Amino acid sequence: MKRSAFPLLLVFFLLINFFSCSNTPKRPRKPVSTITVRPIKRNYVYGEKVSVNVKTKLKDGEIENIKLYYNNQLLKEGTSLNFTVDGIEIKTLGTSNFKVEALKTDALKNSRVKTILAVSNETPKNLTYKIVNNYPHSKKYYTQGLEFYNGFLYEGTGEYGSSGLFKIKLTNGNAVQSYHMPDKYFGEGITILNNKIYQLTYKAQEGFIYNLKDFAVIDSFQYKSKQGWGLTNDGINLIMSDGTQFLTWLNPEDFSVIKKVEVANNKGILNNINELEYINGTIYANLYTTNIIVQIEPETGKVMSKINIDGIINMYHNRADRIDVLNGIAYDKKLDKIFITGKLWPRLFEVEFIEKQ
Repeated sequence: MKRSAFPLLLVFFLLINFFSCSNTPKRPRKPVSTITVRPIKRNYVYGEKVSVNVKTKLKDGEIENIKLYYNNQLLKEGTSLNFTVDGIEIKTLGTSNFKVEALKTDALKNSRVKTILAVSNETPKNLTYKIVNNYPHSKKYYTQGLEFYNGFLYEGTGEYGSSGLFKIKLTNGNAVQSYHMPDKYFGEGITILNNKIYQLTYKAQEGFIYNLKDFAVIDSFQYKSKQGWGLTNDGINLIMSDGTQFLTWLNPEDFSVIKKVEVANNKGILNNINELEYINGTIYANLYTTNIIVQIEPETGKVMSKINIDGIINMYHNRADRIDVLNGIAYDKKLDKIFITGKLWPRLFEVEFIEKQ
């Protein structure tokens, strides 16, 4: 009797569970949108126009509104579950985002993001160099930042235990003023703005501000980039690189981010943007581990010129010298001269960038 009752009890409990579940009100569902960019491509081109189609599925309820954004700029708002926006111009190099936000009348909402990649619509000029002059440079300086100001070179150096800041006489390479950073810091790029020297560090996410006259440390600042690499300024804001494809403009008073620009040529984005120099409205940058300097349009991040510096140090060092990669660009505004060097290089060069023959 006990065994025969067990299947009946099991069926009874299953029926109770079924009816109790069937009587439970169904939870409302979020809307689900899809974004299709046409033409469908791997890389888009700066200035190209595209069409974006948005389709939204509803399981229940009604739509209150659907919004489409391009890089946080509202393109269209409405209640249509299927719409297309034509003629959207790609205005950002590197990554751009299309975002859809769908909101139901019951306040349930959902969002979807579509990311595309855009390359430059211009082919960079291929340039080479001409050595105008060369000067002594300390083989102890692991060059991370280079500036020319009022007749002197200013150099920021790296490596733990030997990082520092130096004011150097151009003709003989001797330091006339110096500051040695605490051993825990790996010094990076420097720039001079409003009688202050700003210097980044590699991984500490901390920078320092010095009095130009006596190198006294007058303040420090934090930045969100995981690493600090190159630093320059446009006369108003600081511009820094962090080893990626991004250049970041910082307010020199509170170090808030003004804007970020991705650097790209006509083939793709460029990583390893390193030491920087602002020259006549454009930014020159070393590409780390290469003998390449690129000239960048600050407004867009387009690479305007590519300068190959291969071979410049070959006849100016001994085999026993421990030399590292090209790094360091400085500009004499008064005399319109460009100087370059590298990490641990024994020479610093005044160069002209010329058309490749």
